[in-house]
Amino acid sequence: MVFSPEARAAPPLAAVTPAAGVATASSGMRDVLLVGNNWDGTVDVIDVRTYQRLSRINVIPDKSERMLEITLDPIRLTYFLFIREQVGEGHDQFVDDVFASNDGQVIYVSRPSFADVVAINLSTGRIRWRTRVEGNRADHMAISPDGTRLTVSASTANRAHIIDTATGSIVGSFPSGDNPHENNYSRDGSKIFHASIGTVYTALDTPELDGTKGERYFQIVDARTLQVLKRLNMRQKLAELGMPEMSAAVRPMALSPDERFLYFQVSFFHGFVEYDLEADRVTRIAHLPVSPETQALRRDQYLLDSAHHGIAMSGDGTKLCVAGTMSNYAAIVSRETFRYRINPLGARTYWATTSVDGRFCFVSVAGDDTVSVISYATEQEVARIPVGDHPQRARTAKLAASLFP
Repeated sequence: MVFSPEARAAPPLAAVTPAAGVATASSGMRDVLLVGNNWDGTVDVIDVRTYQRLSRINVIPDKSERMLEITLDPIRLTYFLFIREQVGEGHDQFVDDVFASNDGQVIYVSRPSFADVVAINLSTGRIRWRTRVEGNRADHMAISPDGTRLTVSASTANRAHIIDTATGSIVGSFPSGDNPHENNYSRDGSKIFHASIGTVYTALDTPELDGTKGERYFQIVDARTLQVLKRLNMRQKLAELGMPEMSAAVRPMALSPDERFLYFQVSFFHGFVEYDLEADRVTRIAHLPVSPETQALRRDQYLLDSAHHGIAMSGDGTKLCVAGTMSNYAAIVSRETFRYRINPLGARTYWATTSVDGRFCFVSVAGDDTVSVISYATEQEVARIPVGDHPQRARTAKLAASLFP
């Protein structure tokens, strides 16, 4: 057992009923939340019943070896330093995304600064396999429902790779726009919903300079053949609705339970867009509040063009949870009416994911190294969980109960 023995309870803000159907040792699996701490290269394992940290996993055990490789390669070193200064706010990016294997024995981690994906054996803490992506940065991932395939965005190669989770082999790829970013599998695993975001790190952020950001698309990809079934420029789609100055960069997204409606965020916009995938058009736009401090900022002062970065849907499909990144809040929004309730969280928010039972939203508060737990029913924060340095992606998972004494 290589987990850190330290565990820390989150102080509850209100009485919380434990998540329903949480697996226990008797079932062989345990429901947890995996939180990737980007700047310190760790993943925290959180008990979703108690909001206690069960363990902290070092996901860069090979850091010395990787750093030696990078310092001896001028091209890789240039990209490494560029990522540190332009993307990581002066910090190295060691964890972007994290998923668990279906047997709960392994986690898969994309590591932007090392331009790779690793599988880490949770019993030993050792790397089972390591796969370099094309180019010089690895970004968001998705895992197929059967757990056999990972999709990872290779940011500087303008492609997304498909990785065999058993071997780490790249078994396919598909083309993207500039700086591929978000990935999601359909419920049945037959499709991949993918988006590219362009050069979010430049200061050319006024609407008239939008073209300098590169090619940015939303794509639907056949998960078996990797053929691009549909490619949309959302700037054009939004212009059809009378909003020609909106960005084409689709950021985080959420799908309705029937996968007809897509809810997505775009660069610089405080809110989200509803898109009917059957009718192939924007149907509604949700405008959310902008804090007075953010209203005073120029667009080039936004973090990587992200007005908002993080959106999830409740289990019953009636509400959305939105990370209001630049305004330091999370919003619970009625899907029917777009009425919202704001939860001020005091620091920059950067991701949102829904609990396995669909009742709670976990919001990464990257600005103060915590995760906020918000009830969809009450629309209020019910707990705050201390985690590591700069939490970003948080994913629900089932880990083997045998890992926990």
